[in-house]
Amino acid sequence: MLTTRYLTGSPNWLDLGSPDIGGAASFYGDLFGWTFRSPGPEAGGYGLFELDGRTAAGAMTVPPERVPPGWTLYFQSPSADDAAERVADGGGTVTHEPADVWDLGRTAHFTDPAGVGFATWQPGTNKGLGVVNETGSLCWAELCTPDPGAALEFYRSVFGWDEFAVPVPGGDTYLTVNPAGAGEDAMFAGLVPLETDPVEAVGGPYWLPYFEVTDTDATAAEAEELGGRVRTPPIDVEDVGRIAKLADPYGARFAVIETAVKSAGAANAA
Repeated sequence: MLTTRYLTGSPNWLDLGSPDIGGAASFYGDLFGWTFRSPGPEAGGYGLFELDGRTAAGAMTVPPERVPPGWTLYFQSPSADDAAERVADGGGTVTHEPADVWDLGRTAHFTDPAGVGFATWQPGTNKGLGVVNETGSLCWAELCTPDPGAALEFYRSVFGWDEFAVPVPGGDTYLTVNPAGAGEDAMFAGLVPLETDPVEAVGGPYWLPYFEVTDTDATAAEAEELGGRVRTPPIDVEDVGRIAKLADPYGARFAVIETAVKSAGAANAA
């Protein structure tokens, strides 16, 4: 599961690119209870979504004609520069070279060989998101990709991921990943073939963030009322929970899940 005890290769940051930050702040504020805070003009328009005073995500304005609205997932690395080298060596593309963000950390942005965008965060004084795996926060991710096996090899070469195949009804398996040596309890994402979901195939490969909710049906209905879109209506996934795939009013894709069984203990414990 996701925790704020971040390990190399685990998701440690998430941000939204939107053409209308004010509108996005209103949408996600009503949907998840987030508040938007701007660090000031020196941040260049970048701001933070907070849940009960803890950082749940970042956000920035993106020109819609240049960058499609969407969520970007960041993975922890001890060296953003080394990660950039491994991305290039593995057939990916470095879209934004490693750069310092004051003393907060160092970041770089990439696309994998299938064209999926992602990033890395090398922590400085900012260790990562302040809340995960709680209601209204990031709790899971899925890579929707044409070739999960090839994707696994690429990301393993960059971040050292381990894999674990979870049996699912019907005799199939669900390919999950976790930080190297952390064991299956530390799994944080699944890798799924793009063509198995027509809804996703239309939009092309990408990283899909999941946010924990208390009522998937109510959240999906509210998203529509707020101007968003239900891409996949709520469905039950055996032993996992009830999920729905949504999009915000500007087209950024995400999913919500009402987890079937919550783990004992606090996921965000130190």
